[in-house]
Amino acid sequence: MKENKFSYGKIFVLGFGFFGISIIWSIYNAYVPIFLKYFYLSSMAIGFIMTIDNIFAILMLPYIGALSDQTRTKIGRRMPYILAGAPTAAVFFGLIPLFYFKVTSVTLPYSLVSISISKSYAMNVLPWMMYTIIIMNFAMALFRSPVIALMPDITPSKYRSQANGIVNLMGGLGALMVYFAGKIIYDMSPALLFLIGALIMLVANLIVVLFIREPEEFRRPVEGGKIDFSFKKSFSSLGENLKDIFHSKEKSLLFMLLSILFWFVAFNSIETFFTSYAKFYLGMKESTGALILGFFSLSFMLFSIPAGFIGSKIGRKRTITAGLIIASIMVFIALMLKNLIGLMLLFMAGGFGWAMVNVNSLPMVVDMTTKEKVGGYTGLYYFFSMAANIIAPPLSGLFIDMVGYPSLMIFSGVFFILSIITMQFVKRGDVV
Repeated sequence: MKENKFSYGKIFVLGFGFFGISIIWSIYNAYVPIFLKYFYLSSMAIGFIMTIDNIFAILMLPYIGALSDQTRTKIGRRMPYILAGAPTAAVFFGLIPLFYFKVTSVTLPYSLVSISISKSYAMNVLPWMMYTIIIMNFAMALFRSPVIALMPDITPSKYRSQANGIVNLMGGLGALMVYFAGKIIYDMSPALLFLIGALIMLVANLIVVLFIREPEEFRRPVEGGKIDFSFKKSFSSLGENLKDIFHSKEKSLLFMLLSILFWFVAFNSIETFFTSYAKFYLGMKESTGALILGFFSLSFMLFSIPAGFIGSKIGRKRTITAGLIIASIMVFIALMLKNLIGLMLLFMAGGFGWAMVNVNSLPMVVDMTTKEKVGGYTGLYYFFSMAANIIAPPLSGLFIDMVGYPSLMIFSGVFFILSIITMQFVKRGDVV
């Protein structure tokens, strides 16, 4: 099997896939909850709808990753999923604002239409909105594992941390574009923002399909030129991947996945409730809390590439551990700070630490297996990270309800510390 040569240009091109995905999710998470309010839904119902992507991720990503490992076509094993998922997701993502406009055309002029009629009309439109959201989420889940698995497919093991740093940088650029330019476009027209987001995602993934060539051994069609999706083999492969978690003597994969679960519980709790913490505990505006989180995201993006180089130089395990220690210190110091400038600087430092963790973790997971099972292991990575996104908000919210907002930082810090502990039992997947 021929070893791929590392190319920064090729990885930047591949990063367009993550760039497009990041744009879609940033728009979706920022504005769809606002749209859903006009359907007279409770915050709890809206919260449930916003977890649909995580539910699809848990149910689909490990299987789709394993299925793509077994797929063989003329264009490779990952590309068919991108070609099927990206256009479908783009179309249904672009349709979402249409149902919002349908409802607001009735619900806004309260002087002309009664509330009861508005609610009745909204309930009639809601099923169509839900169908659109569900199909869009399904289509996004269809190609997420394959597009991310392309990175280790085309990158030699020792360069995967640097490559993942570039991919995360591109994802960060997509999110920042939405946060800054997106506001201007949204104020002009919400539909225009969703349409532009859908087109950018589609073009970005088309660039990946056109300019990234999968390794030759995965571009061999089966007899008769038929596409082989190997459903039976993929179920068998998924079963083997799950067995791998528990069967190895040193349990490195198990402890690595537990670490991923713990640190994403810690991170997602802060991401979900920090603006509320800033408003109701620190007495700041919610927009100020969002600004502080913006500094975290900005420093994460800027440090993504250096974090990859650090991981390849001193080792991924050491780099991840150092990043987790920085993140732990950040949340415990944040508990004592109420100063805006101090919190901004602190969260910038936290973003550096988070980059050290996030950039080096996926390469560590996929380096625990063979080239033939990279997609399945990518799915396992996303299974545990998305499971954390489902667990974290209600669990950290429960502690806030019981103890108060200061418990947010303690809760997050405890899970960061748990991830540090489990990380020390990981013996494989490193580069030094």
